[in-house]
Order: sequence, then C-alpha cells, then structure tokens
Amino acid sequence: MRLTKAAQRIIFGSMEIQTIQTPNAPTPAGHYSQAVVYSNTVYVAGQLAIDPRTGEKKLGSIEEQTEQVLKNVDEILKAAGSDLSRVLKVNVYVSDISLWSAINLVYAKFMGEHRPARAVIPTKELHHGFLVEIDVIAATRIS
Repeated sequence: MRLTKAAQRIIFGSMEIQTIQTPNAPTPAGHYSQAVVYSNTVYVAGQLAIDPRTGEKKLGSIEEQTEQVLKNVDEILKAAGSDLSRVLKVNVYVSDISLWSAINLVYAKFMGEHRPARAVIPTKELHHGFLVEIDVIAATRIS
C-alpha cells in the first residue's frame, strides 16, 4: 500500500527541518534560529528577557525577566504552530538558585494546569547579566 503525501505527513510528520523566525520574539544575535520544527516537534532556542519590539534588554526583577522570557517563548511557539499547552520539556537556566521560587511563581502562572517535564539548571552567570534563560521542546498542532 502506498501512502499519499498528506497521509505520510500525518503519520510520520514533516521530515523537513523548518526554521522559525517571528518578529514577535527577539532576533537571534548569533548563528542560530529562534526555533526549528522537525517531525511535528518544535525546538525553541534559549530565550532571554529581550523586548522584541525595541531590542531592549530587560534587566529588571527576576519576575519581570521571567515574564518577558516566557512571552518570547510563547510567541515563537505560536509562529511554529504550537503553544504553551503543547510543551513537552522545559530547561530553565538560572544564575542564582535562590531566585527559583520567584521564577516558579511566574512560570506556574504562564503554564496553568499544564505540567511539562522540566529541568532547573543553576549557572554561574548568563549572557549580558540576565538572571534567567529558558528553552523548550513542544509538539506542534497536527491539522
């Protein structure tokens, strides 16, 4: 039995690597994409608290930084045909583990009842003095 292209995409997903670029999230400053999609899975690059409209680095409180980071992640997921409810795995990089409870409160507000797998990774410091960076893996919406 031979499958049509549409059936193959539904069963196996797209086997092409698609790069994602949205003006609603910060433009990558290096040699990487905001995200890539492969086989109905979205891999979002680490996001920092940068306002995508102005390019301003939001170096305020940990709550403000976490909120901006999650807004950036959400916009990239939307551009990739996904959303926060489809997140499978989250990596949270934090410059000081004592900030974790404040990050977790903002994170819980964004994620609601959805509880993806998650790792919290303490780091000595993050680029440009940021306090938090988040990357995610999510499923796309299959149409």
